[in-house]
Amino acid sequence: MTRAVLALGGNLGDRHAHLRAAVRALDDVLVAVSGVYETPPWGDPEQPDYLNAAAIVVDQTAAASDWLNRCRALELAAGRVRDPARPYGPRSLDVDVVAVWSADGTAVRSDDPELTLPHPRAHLRGFVLRPWIDIEPFGYLPGHGWLTDLLGRDPVAAELLELRPRPDLPLESAR
Repeated sequence: MTRAVLALGGNLGDRHAHLRAAVRALDDVLVAVSGVYETPPWGDPEQPDYLNAAAIVVDQTAAASDWLNRCRALELAAGRVRDPARPYGPRSLDVDVVAVWSADGTAVRSDDPELTLPHPRAHLRGFVLRPWIDIEPFGYLPGHGWLTDLLGRDPVAAELLELRPRPDLPLESAR
């Protein structure tokens, strides 16, 4: 069994519909999903604002690589097209594996360029950490610390001022 935290976001097309579809596609493994936050683009400012959320998922048989494959399938279903010239460019849906834990609670570590765990920049991204703390208030990012501590440090603390909660855009499972 593995438990994973996934970060979801998108800024093209019907952003909310893409997030809702991803959450519904995760129904069989979904433990919790955060609220939605609207956020300015990160790393490539010449694009529309994003909608972001986080999810906790659990599967009895999934390995860390299975979570990556599932994330890519969700992106493909939303029409995601990767532009190598703009790695932080606009996308219909982006689903990242932030962290994975084995059945005994041990954090899974990976240096694989396809799936680095924990996510190498999650500790710097308020749009990942803020939704995550909604669903895991005592969350811990392996190798970086408690979410509450990470949210209080720059550059994340400064970024949080630009995150806008969107309670009008709920995400719920179909269960």
